Amino acid sequence: MWRYFLKRFLLIFPTLLGITFLVFLISHFAPGGPLNSEIAKIKGAANLSGASTKQVSAEEIELIKKRLHLDKPAPIAYLYWLGQIVRFDLGESRLHSKKVSDLIWEKLPVSLIFGLSGFFLTYLICIPLGIKKALKEGTYFDFYTSFIIFFTYSIPVFAFAMLLLYLFASGEVFSFFPLGHEVSDYYEELGFWGKVNDRLTHMFLPVVCYVIGSFAVLTLLMKNSLLDQIAKEYLRTAVSKGLKFPDAVFRHAFRNSLIPIATGFGSNLTLIFSGSLFIELVFNIDGMGLLSFEAIRERDTDLMMGLLLVQSLLGLIGKIISDFCYVAIDPRINFE
Repeated sequence: MWRYFLKRFLLIFPTLLGITFLVFLISHFAPGGPLNSEIAKIKGAANLSGASTKQVSAEEIELIKKRLHLDKPAPIAYLYWLGQIVRFDLGESRLHSKKVSDLIWEKLPVSLIFGLSGFFLTYLICIPLGIKKALKEGTYFDFYTSFIIFFTYSIPVFAFAMLLLYLFASGEVFSFFPLGHEVSDYYEELGFWGKVNDRLTHMFLPVVCYVIGSFAVLTLLMKNSLLDQIAKEYLRTAVSKGLKFPDAVFRHAFRNSLIPIATGFGSNLTLIFSGSLFIELVFNIDGMGLLSFEAIRERDTDLMMGLLLVQSLLGLIGKIISDFCYVAIDPRINFE
């Protein structure tokens, strides 16, 4: 088994090379690549200064190509980028005029706070709710909770976020929560408990949206997985030997029903760090999701590739964490 996990860890590096090389090629050959972005930036700066429409000369274009390594074949340009990464240098963002590593460390805590809160709340709510729905299948509780789950699932997350803002933050109905941002403008003037309260009020609505995003899928997955285990012969045998049904469920069926849940546990690691673009846009949260969107929109190659590298690495590690969860839940699983 440990040999299996060692192989998985070693496979991370060639997989990352494949992912980054493919995206690097696409970003360079797609229309509106880094060269066009640089030319547009020069023309935009000239227009802002009041000058007439600037025509970028062939010499300037050649200088830009040389600086971006676009004067070389794409595989050679990729090797230049890779050499930069080997030196632990993610490059510099053209859009923000900052080191990519500094930008990631700057935005990471914001996405981490919201992502971790939503992640743990989702599991803390959905697993017990899925268990109760399985144990009370066919009852009014199961019917009404299913209606609520499917109703919230049918609303797109950005529409749900705007609905929450209108109902609870706009003042049109209620104004229990602020309209957006991570903290208030006067945050630094508050005392300790004032800062805690300010953080919590700003976090509440976005975290609710994070939870709603995977609420229905995880709840129903837990319910159906547990129902599948309850229907199996070993549980009926345990009950027929005198074990009470709830005890039989929690001693035997519950642990086995967690295996499908563990499949997505590690994959959600990327969501914690990358955040959700729609939620960050609606609530004006300056996190990793918004940063990724800006990098792609502006064709900021170094920033885009740096974010891709970090998120791909976390995704691959997350898959290995899922395998560890399998073994922790059911030691009978053998990766040999």
